[in-house]
Amino acid sequence: MFSTTLKKTKIVALASMAAFPIMANAQDDVAFPTMVPPQVNAETYILMDYNSGAVLAAMNADQRQYPASLTKMMTSYVIGDAIKQGKIHANDMVTIDESAWGKNFPDSSKMFLNLNQQVSVSDLNHGIIIVSGNDACVAMAEHISGSTEQFVALMNKYVQQFGLKNTNFETPHGLDHPNQYSSARDMAIIGRHIIHDLPDEYKIYAEKDFTFNKIKQPNRNGLLWDKTMNVDGMKTGHTSQAGYNLVASATNAGNMRLISVVMGVKTYKGREVESKKLLQWGFNSFDTFKTLEANKTVAERPVYYGDAGDVEVGVLQDGFITVPKGRQADLKARMEFEKKYLEAPLAKGQVIGKVIYSLDGKDVANVDLQIMKDVGEAGFIGKGWDWLVLTVKSLFD
Repeated sequence: MFSTTLKKTKIVALASMAAFPIMANAQDDVAFPTMVPPQVNAETYILMDYNSGAVLAAMNADQRQYPASLTKMMTSYVIGDAIKQGKIHANDMVTIDESAWGKNFPDSSKMFLNLNQQVSVSDLNHGIIIVSGNDACVAMAEHISGSTEQFVALMNKYVQQFGLKNTNFETPHGLDHPNQYSSARDMAIIGRHIIHDLPDEYKIYAEKDFTFNKIKQPNRNGLLWDKTMNVDGMKTGHTSQAGYNLVASATNAGNMRLISVVMGVKTYKGREVESKKLLQWGFNSFDTFKTLEANKTVAERPVYYGDAGDVEVGVLQDGFITVPKGRQADLKARMEFEKKYLEAPLAKGQVIGKVIYSLDGKDVANVDLQIMKDVGEAGFIGKGWDWLVLTVKSLFD
């Protein structure tokens, strides 16, 4: 049953409980533990729905691992965000100094940059994403931040911004460092941010090869060639200590998108096999659907001490939920508010409660309910009247 306040709460467009809208937030645990995933031969893995954030399968998802070249996903995010903000431009030219010279990376992946060569930001970015160029990472780090140390500090600011609990970067390229680590869950979250925040950047992840200095190199994500799936990203990684890692993302015919992360796989091909297992199982076992439209009112709540008597409540971004196939009609929903009475001032986007979805008596997803527009404070007389009203109401609580 939906909770209400003493002033009437107007519930908008509740045609049926099964159709009631909600956006699923990322869960700390697997959303549906009774759904048994395939056996996955990795030290740690996770399968996450991109739109809802629901974790569909996981093992040791918060275990700290050497990320290897998965690190370059965060390097790519920093670059893509700098381009998006206009701080740098794709056609800017970068002079390759000795620290970014390809000769400094004799036994690792590189773009084969030459000393004093002029290379565009676009080419360097492609070299990082497609061919995992360690030399290109150093060149871009110095171009954006002046030094790799300052660039790594910027990477770690995004770690904090994303709320990653088991990630710390010490290099822009991912070569093993004793204090550089991440987790399957954190890597899935980074991938989700790239896809959502930087769609132009993400398009590069689907490119199958890159040619520079007359050297053509393939994308190391072999799932891009798999005709049984629609994989369009993301990144591989390998060192002797990390094992073989892969973050992969794919869509199905229903526009459902999944992100899988496997880390610590023993073989090059194995990371593709294990990722494919997870993605296929996810598409065969679950459905994701939009349940809450951005900027569409879900409810109206009374406001006290404000220049408006009511405020509309909803979400500012589209909401989605993921459920086992065929179970959408079995969902139930309820609204819960943090406070019985709302008091101005209120800011657009301010969270005041949740809508919670349950299935078979278990809560499986929730969305934060937000204020849809600012509410300023009332004048002296209005405040006085609302104080009197609340004082009287409190006598009956």
